[in-house]
Amino acid sequence: MTEPQKQYITPETKRKLEEELNALIAHRPVVAAEINERREEGDLKENAGYDAAREMQVEEEARIAQITKILTNSTTERAAAEEGVAHVGSVVHVYYNNDESNKETFLIGTRAAASDNKDLETYSEQSPLGAAVLGAREGDTCEYTAPNGNVITVTIVSAEPYDSQKYATMRAQQS
Repeated sequence: MTEPQKQYITPETKRKLEEELNALIAHRPVVAAEINERREEGDLKENAGYDAAREMQVEEEARIAQITKILTNSTTERAAAEEGVAHVGSVVHVYYNNDESNKETFLIGTRAAASDNKDLETYSEQSPLGAAVLGAREGDTCEYTAPNGNVITVTIVSAEPYDSQKYATMRAQQS
């Protein structure tokens, strides 16, 4: 049995998820103490404070499980990332339907754990667009079917490995 392929996340996203996970784990004793304190108030059937503390615990444990799953099934390594080829972890510049004024720049990676760069859209390699451009080279034109059924052509202008420093500098200059 082969191990499932890991999804790409940026190093920044990994760091933020790890920080959030550590904070949630460190908060567990606080939530447990709140539950115990509310439990001591008496009748649990009519104890809104107890219910709220239990709900907080359920939500935080669900988020811990979600982050753990993301981190377990992801990587910051870009296998065979090559300049000029659209890979997972690449920033791709494209235009649509042969209209060079209809441009977009995006990262190919996992949407749920995407780059913290709010100006850089992220598409999963399993999305129609992501799957269509994966492996395409600069100058290639690909087609995919949008969720509404329309067939869209996309031309690769350039593709480059994601560089957090470069995009941080670009964001700072735009501010």
